[in-house]
Amino acid sequence: MHADAEIAVTATGATHVGLVRSCNQDSFLVDDELHLYIVADGMGGHAGGEIASNLCITSISQYLLDQKDLITGSQDRQHPDARISNLMANAVNHASTKIYERALEEPTLRGMGTTATAAIVVDKFAYIAHVGDSRCYLLRRGFIYQVTNDHSLVSEQVRAGILTKEEADLHHLRNVITRSVGYQEEEDVDTTSLALENGDMILMCSDGLHGKVSDKEMSLMLRDNELDAAPKLINLANERGGEDNITVVILKVNFRLPHPPAPT
Repeated sequence: MHADAEIAVTATGATHVGLVRSCNQDSFLVDDELHLYIVADGMGGHAGGEIASNLCITSISQYLLDQKDLITGSQDRQHPDARISNLMANAVNHASTKIYERALEEPTLRGMGTTATAAIVVDKFAYIAHVGDSRCYLLRRGFIYQVTNDHSLVSEQVRAGILTKEEADLHHLRNVITRSVGYQEEEDVDTTSLALENGDMILMCSDGLHGKVSDKEMSLMLRDNELDAAPKLINLANERGGEDNITVVILKVNFRLPHPPAPT
């Protein structure tokens, strides 16, 4: 890759209530100016989940917008930059505090919370912060990689060797998460950074998608359709029952060389 290549990010997002639920408690953000992308899957009563996921999106976005100078300010920044990872974690915890305080103000919302999977692209790196069981995937050269770990009861048992992945997929407690944004003032936020390559795609989704569509199917759909895969993936999850809300955010990165100066 040419050292002076610039990065261009194109992105899309879509959400669907599914075929069973009457309320969509998922929220997403595609902010092409800040290169910020978020998926949040709320929980907590009929109204609580929707409020929590919306508040999560707006709180993270505003927090990072207020810190825009730190994100965009340095031309000679060394990546990965721990300050940006810390900023992403702090943004998620800022959202957690906002949701927790809102629940204290309105007793009917007590106990509401949300997942949060957020990615920001800075220069040629993606910085990801994550809580819950929504997911972030990387598609690179036809291969798909799950970047985040699910904070769920069964996933932790799989990582500990107690359950197999096949057992986990069928387990009656597979939707029980062990971390959420807003259930308490602060949460343990996972952060990671990715050095991006030309043509990489990132897929972020709620469990309404990854609970119905396999990683391999996602990979093939992304390879064949790129950003147009979002509604197709949602349709596939609905065809398989659509018991949950379904949210998908896809971004693709391309490197381009700066134009040479015009001859004088």
